[in-house]
Amino acid sequence: MEMIYSDKQRTLMNMWRADKLKRLNLLEGSVRSGKTWISLVLWAFWISCMPREKNYLMVAKTLTSLRRNCLDLLQELVGVKYFTYSLPKKEARLFGRLVYLEGVNDARAESKIRGMTLQGAYCDELTLFTEDFFSMLLSRLSEKKAKLFGTTNPDSPNHWLKKNYIDRKDKLDMLVERFLIDDNPYLDKEYVENLKKEYSGVFYDRFIKGLWVLAEGLIYPMFNEKEHVVREVPEAGRYFISIDYGTLNPCSMGLWCLNGKQAIRIVEYYHSGRDTQRQLTDEEYYQALEKLAGERYIEYVVVDPSAASFITCIQKHRKFRVRKAKNEVVNGIRVTTTMLQNKNILFHESCRNTIKEFGLYRWDDKAAEDRVIKENDHAMDDIRYFCNTILKDQINPRQNYSR
Repeated sequence: MEMIYSDKQRTLMNMWRADKLKRLNLLEGSVRSGKTWISLVLWAFWISCMPREKNYLMVAKTLTSLRRNCLDLLQELVGVKYFTYSLPKKEARLFGRLVYLEGVNDARAESKIRGMTLQGAYCDELTLFTEDFFSMLLSRLSEKKAKLFGTTNPDSPNHWLKKNYIDRKDKLDMLVERFLIDDNPYLDKEYVENLKKEYSGVFYDRFIKGLWVLAEGLIYPMFNEKEHVVREVPEAGRYFISIDYGTLNPCSMGLWCLNGKQAIRIVEYYHSGRDTQRQLTDEEYYQALEKLAGERYIEYVVVDPSAASFITCIQKHRKFRVRKAKNEVVNGIRVTTTMLQNKNILFHESCRNTIKEFGLYRWDDKAAEDRVIKENDHAMDDIRYFCNTILKDQINPRQNYSR
């Protein structure tokens, strides 16, 4: 197929043709900047010129994200004739070369690559890897002219990838190319402007401006009572409940009414065992859940997966279907940020604990990695569960909020 390149992409292709790529080749920067696309083109061209009998590896946080971000796109680029893959077998064939597939979330992933001798490796979203895994991977790239190709969005300036590799690139055999969304001339201008509006705070700095910056201050600075708090309750819609379970710590529940692409938290339940000096049982919390639901049909109750005893209690009563929440904190915050920016989530004025927490929920700016201060976060957690587990798939099932 005919390839059309942006200026930065063409520069990289010229480096490949002139054999000027480095041992480590990292493309970093904003979302939708074309870095993943050109990294896969480079990977395919490079691997087609390398020995067939050698070993190659493609790795991402999970096999699912590897397929979504890379494998399907690579198959589009070169065609099924030249690239096929099997996730169950964790293997692919690219221009006849055997390529192993791994996800770094697999606890056995590091031990699996420990015995490999690799000619090449492709890494998607390197900031999501552990440094131990990455160090082990580099030690496996021991064949002559072995290369690593990687992509990432920026993270904290204290991240191991920034401090130990990017900042030391001149001391290493390493190429670092920065891509920005405005470097991609093939995106619709209206789409780019809308995408920029969907990010704010640290996520705007990282995923639009391509900056390695600390997460600090309020986590949801875009929350505004005038814009996000309503007085009216919808007459009808689809209903869900999200729960952050606590014993001594507060237990927060929210009842959501979803209409189209907007969900309103119409009522909340909030109980602090520590503040009231009364610790409730699972059965008492279940009674609170039933009262919150009233006569409404609840499609799902979304609960933190660590609340095993309470999930069992809900299931025992056979009234509600339980969904275990997707509990990735930073990615969930990112999704919730987009929902707030787009006003996909609103809050009834009666949800006073929720409104209070929005003004108190902060990043821990003393932490070396992105971390929230674990205070005033219980309604924030159950809102994140709802947005990341239910709402994002209802609003735009194909949107990749993590990139």
